[in-house]
Amino acid sequence: MSTALYAKITVLFFVLTALLMLIGYLVGWYFFGDPVAFVGLALVLAAVINFVSYYYSDSLVLRMSKAKIVQESEYPSLFRIVRSVAQKANIPMPKVGVVDSSQPNAFATGRGPTRALVCATSSILQTLTPDELEAVIGHEIGHVVHQDVLMSSVAATMAGAISYIGQIAMLSMIFGGGGKNRNGGSPLALLAIILVPLGATFVQLGISRDDEYNADEYGARLTRNPAGLVTALEKITAKAQTRPIATHASKAPSPATASLWIVNPFRGNSLTEMFSTHPSLPHRVERLRKIGREMNVYVP
Repeated sequence: MSTALYAKITVLFFVLTALLMLIGYLVGWYFFGDPVAFVGLALVLAAVINFVSYYYSDSLVLRMSKAKIVQESEYPSLFRIVRSVAQKANIPMPKVGVVDSSQPNAFATGRGPTRALVCATSSILQTLTPDELEAVIGHEIGHVVHQDVLMSSVAATMAGAISYIGQIAMLSMIFGGGGKNRNGGSPLALLAIILVPLGATFVQLGISRDDEYNADEYGARLTRNPAGLVTALEKITAKAQTRPIATHASKAPSPATASLWIVNPFRGNSLTEMFSTHPSLPHRVERLRKIGREMNVYVP
C-alpha cells in the first residue's frame, strides 16, 4: 500500500473516531448526564469499526450492495470479459458478483489485486455491447490496480456505520423520552443527529474524483477502447437518471455505496447525493476524447 493511500485511510480513521467521540459525549450528556463514560464507549466502538472496515470492508460492501458472488456457469459472458481484462492487467482473476437490478451498473471492492471482487448488475449484459462492457470492467480493474478500491470500500463501510448510528440516534430522540439534561441537552442531541450525515459526507469526501478519472483512463488505455467507455457511461447514466435505484426498497443497495459504482445509481434524491463523489458525465467524456486523440482512436 502506498504512503499516500495509507495517509488517506489514517485520516478517515481519525475523522470517524473524533466524530463518534463527539456523538458519545452528546448522547451521554443528554440521556444520562455522564458524557465521560459514553466517550469511552464511543472510542471502543470507533476502534472496532476501524478494524472491521479495514480488514472486512469487501465482505461488508457485498452485503451493503445486496450483491452475491456467482459462478462462471451462471454468467459465462461476464466471466469471460472479466478474465480477459484481468489478464491484460496482469492481475489474478477477481471474484465476480452480481446485483439483481434492472439498472446497468458496476463496481469493484476488495483490498487490492490479490483480493478483489468485481460486481455488475444483472441487466448490464442486456444493455451494453461486449466491447462497452469490457471498457467498464477495465475501469473497475483500474480501481483494483491503483488500490483506491480499498480506500473507497473503507469509506463506504464507515459511511454505512455512521448512517446506521444516525438512525439509532433519531429513533432514540423520538421514542426515548427526555434525558437527565433535557432542557440543556436537547439542542446538543439534535446537533448530534445533524453531525452524523455530515460526518458521512466527510468520510466520502476522502475519495478523490481524480480516482474516477484515473480509472477511466486506465480502462480506456488497457482495452484500447475509449469510445466504448464513453457510450457505456452514456447508457448507464441515462438509465440511472430515468430509473434510479429506490433506496427505500428492502433489497436495495445502501446509498453509502454510491461512490463505488461507475455511475451513481441513486439519482434524484438530494440526501443520497451526499454519498456520491462522481465527476460529471461531460467532464468524463471530454477527458476520454482527449485520451482517444492521444491514442489516435476516434471517440464520438
